[in-house]
Amino acid sequence: MLVLSEIIEKLKDVISESMPGKKVFDKDVAHTLNIPQSTFATMKKRNSIPYEEILEFCALRKISVNWLFFDQAVDMLKEETEKFFHVRYFSDIRASAGGGAEVFDENYETITIDEKVMRNMVGLGNTDLEAINVDGESMEPTLKDGSIVFVDRTQTNINREGIFIASTTAGLFIKRIRQRADGMIELISDNKNYSPEVLAPDEVSIVGKVVGNIESL
Repeated sequence: MLVLSEIIEKLKDVISESMPGKKVFDKDVAHTLNIPQSTFATMKKRNSIPYEEILEFCALRKISVNWLFFDQAVDMLKEETEKFFHVRYFSDIRASAGGGAEVFDENYETITIDEKVMRNMVGLGNTDLEAINVDGESMEPTLKDGSIVFVDRTQTNINREGIFIASTTAGLFIKRIRQRADGMIELISDNKNYSPEVLAPDEVSIVGKVVGNIESL
């Protein structure tokens, strides 16, 4: 079981490199992760790990997630297996659950995550995934605002049930997608307070299927 207090101590070691001669406290970790100090203290007490903030921290600092969570160096893991999930994390991209968002670009960090961890979240299938953030509440309760979703670009067949990332003239959307008998495309929200949006087929391009997610805390 992952223990937040142990992860915090490792984060302190990393942060201390940019604070020579100064002791690093929990409040410094909270500040670095952009989490209010009181909220961070509650998370530590409840052992609620802020995965989204930690993944972004690792991406920016180019730190191995495997080392942070499991004391495993990437080189050591490669000796055991060549199977890794290489996730391109677009920390600046937010697929909108409510309104249009930016499209994918080349500004991403690659994070390498232990196969067992990712398979617990996304199951079997493609190990070359991309990760982006959810913006908005229209896919709740399935996907919360601020969650990280893992996208498989090889899966674009909307005739198979699931949630997809769609690129439209208004930006990126994360929705359930259905093609009607008249050929029009419906973008459907899980939150019943949001009505389906209808677009012409030439206005929608399927980026990929959501195969897993980490909920915001």
